[in-house]
Amino acid sequence: MLIDTHCHLDADEFDADRDAVVARARAAGVAMMVLPAAHVGHFAQTAEIARRYGCAYAFGIHPLWIDRSREDDIGALRAAVAAAIDDPRFVAVGEVGLDFYAPGLDTARQEWFYREQLKIARDFELPVILHVRRSQDALLKYLRLHPVAGGIAHAFNGSDDQAQRFLKAGFRLGFGGAMTYDGSLRIRRFAATLPDDAWVIETDAPDIPPQWLRQAGGTLRNEPAELARIAETMAQLRGVAIGEVAERNRRNACAALPRLARWLAAASGAAQGAEAR
Repeated sequence: MLIDTHCHLDADEFDADRDAVVARARAAGVAMMVLPAAHVGHFAQTAEIARRYGCAYAFGIHPLWIDRSREDDIGALRAAVAAAIDDPRFVAVGEVGLDFYAPGLDTARQEWFYREQLKIARDFELPVILHVRRSQDALLKYLRLHPVAGGIAHAFNGSDDQAQRFLKAGFRLGFGGAMTYDGSLRIRRFAATLPDDAWVIETDAPDIPPQWLRQAGGTLRNEPAELARIAETMAQLRGVAIGEVAERNRRNACAALPRLARWLAAASGAAQGAEAR
């Protein structure tokens, strides 16, 4: 089973052909996708798309949406989490975090939203899916102040020390399209050398297109079907079979997102029961 631990299937880029996108993913062996919402206005749509296609989902306010969000959106997030907590498909608070790369963002406002969302995750004993872009130390500082039940540091590109601190905080590190770039030497070194239980794979579709899409020209829209070749890259870097990467990714995704593990186990049990009948 291939699990795409970070995919924005609800994005506008997929409105015209979402059924075909999912069909291509299934044909490529991607059996599960985790869909993190980006802002309050997408919560209902993200959950509906997750249910329609048999995916998992998360609710959060992305740092790139902070300037278009209101402070009372935190209350709306808390209410949405409370309403979704009985849905087995709902697995985390995310995508949340800090972005110190994109120009023009209000750092103090980002940090306030991040802190408040960590509190929600803590109160509901949920893991978080983190947006990490040139913000590792600040993210870790607030995790020390407001510890949560681990999660995934999406698209990780930090130092050795930062990697170890995220791992100690209970996070797995996410690797996707950037891992396929020849010039991403540090990311590729991490992918090759991190402990078996330290990482997950992802696409971030429609974003972070892998190297082969950039070379092909034309559309750079990433898709969850590309996870199969991303898994092959991870297998090559680690010197193992792709089946081992798929199985380890499944275990690590389930460890990072325990509600996903419970849902998959229940679904597997129901399928086995149906076969027995």
